[in-house]
Amino acid sequence: MDASNGVLIAPDHDAVVRRDRPWLYASNRKLRHLHGVSVRNLAVTPPSNRARGRTINDDEIPNTLTSPSKLLAQNESRPLQLSRSFADLASQAVSDSRPGKRPDLVPSRRRSLLPWNDPNPATSQLRLEDITQSRMANTFFSLHCNEFGKPVYVSEVVDKATNPNFRTFDLNPCGPAVSRLDTVTLKLWAKTESMPDYLLLVELQQNMRSLQFLGKTLEDFHQPLPANCVLFHFPDGVYTSLTDIPPIELPGAVFGQKGTSGSNVSPTSSYEALMRLANLDECIQDALATREKLETQIGEILQSNEAALKTESQSARAQDRLVSIRQAVAAERKQIRAANKRKEELAASIHARKSFMEQGRNRQEKAKIHLPDAQEKLAASEKLLAQNADETKGQIRRIAEDLMLIYPIDPVPDKVLAFTIAGLFLPNSKFDNIDREEVAAALGYTAHVVYLLSFYLSVSIPYPISPNLSTSLIQDPVSNNLPQRTFPLYPVSVQYRFEYAVFLLNKDIEFLLNKQGIRGLDIRHTLPNLKYLFYILTAQTQDIPARKAGGIRGLLTGRLTPNMSRRGSLDSTLSGEVVQPRKPLDMISRMNGLALSADATASNGSPIVH
Repeated sequence: MDASNGVLIAPDHDAVVRRDRPWLYASNRKLRHLHGVSVRNLAVTPPSNRARGRTINDDEIPNTLTSPSKLLAQNESRPLQLSRSFADLASQAVSDSRPGKRPDLVPSRRRSLLPWNDPNPATSQLRLEDITQSRMANTFFSLHCNEFGKPVYVSEVVDKATNPNFRTFDLNPCGPAVSRLDTVTLKLWAKTESMPDYLLLVELQQNMRSLQFLGKTLEDFHQPLPANCVLFHFPDGVYTSLTDIPPIELPGAVFGQKGTSGSNVSPTSSYEALMRLANLDECIQDALATREKLETQIGEILQSNEAALKTESQSARAQDRLVSIRQAVAAERKQIRAANKRKEELAASIHARKSFMEQGRNRQEKAKIHLPDAQEKLAASEKLLAQNADETKGQIRRIAEDLMLIYPIDPVPDKVLAFTIAGLFLPNSKFDNIDREEVAAALGYTAHVVYLLSFYLSVSIPYPISPNLSTSLIQDPVSNNLPQRTFPLYPVSVQYRFEYAVFLLNKDIEFLLNKQGIRGLDIRHTLPNLKYLFYILTAQTQDIPARKAGGIRGLLTGRLTPNMSRRGSLDSTLSGEVVQPRKPLDMISRMNGLALSADATASNGSPIVH
């Protein structure tokens, strides 16, 4: 189709894209089938008050006389006939076989690039925006029928578009007087930014039978459309009006007849079918008339009984309000009952509190009477408690010094952190190349000392010890998943059981240190930690109190000095102690007697008095 004159040009047979055929016959297309309208290639030309004097051609185009192409053509010796068309120049070869002349020039397609030759890109951009704004406009359309004075439909306004697409619509609510028509008048209104008001751009009186089918959608239609082309959207596809000439319909082609000859006549609907269709149409029209009549009667009845209906509606609203008020009253009564019950509970609680406060005041008055005596008793009790605490610390110091005398822990010369207990060397948790009997005896002495310290310090050690000299035992009641709870404190064939027993003994010593507020440096150092504990227990500034009568009678024959290092000290001299050194075996038997006496006293429940 040529855009200049609006004539559809048939392309070659091989280039034709097959499109779906419409399923609506031209005679059946009515306004009820019209669903939408769109416009393509919108061109708004404002009305010009100047009458055109002559036809515009190439000579009238600005800057044509000084164009490079025309100057080059004019310099040729062979005259060229200039084209009078602004759109295109025919391509033709120019040849000259004369010697010394320029080679042949083949004119190419003319490009109108003169407005864009400005070296400033901002100017080109402004020109492009001006051209775009001049082609874009605000548009809307209206549909008119000759039988009605007002438009039957007015579309919305599409802002700034060159190919506006309007919303779909339905003309069936307008009634059969409009929906059954096949002729309509479409008025397209447009306004650009330079126009003060809308301009009637297109007024098209269209017969639906004269529309040309373009396809199901415009995507399959690749031919150019003319300016201000109005497209009609039907259920079977898109139509347009390239010409306003109604198509020639042959009588035999109305109901699918192939020709007019008798041999090609196809059967059509029978008379009875047509009559049934006519009766059905009459029934439909009668039903529509009956519906309108019933609507009118119902409206009259409602209007005549408007007062009664209003009274009934008010009565229903009053009933609903009454129900809601009764529910609110019941809820308020329930809240009042709950508030009264809460009030009674608070009153009873206040009364009980008042009685308790009265009893408390009476007790307070009685306590005030006994308060002076209680204060005197408190002072005496505090003094006695402090005295008992001092005496207890002194007795613990005495016991610790006695234990240090019985089981002396002395350092080994020329060895770091190596000690002996009662003259027997005990390694620090390293039992390689040792004398098994000596180690067993040293561990027995150590276990006995730890056992006695836990007894006199009133500390329950976590791993109980059974002191039995060189065959002492220790138990582990804390750990889980142990096949045996008792471990030997002497070397046996199963080495890990012996080492685990030494570890438990070291944990007991660490526990005693922690109870005294001391933190051991290394748990593996058995005798150094025990020596450190003895130093803490004997590091008291108070004098050692005298041993009281009672207890073991063998201790009353003489008093021993606490430690060999303390012999001749000022404390021993002032207290008048007699230094009586004894053999280690005598000391051991004495401590065994102490342990037996302690066990007997613990079993009888009477305290031991020194």
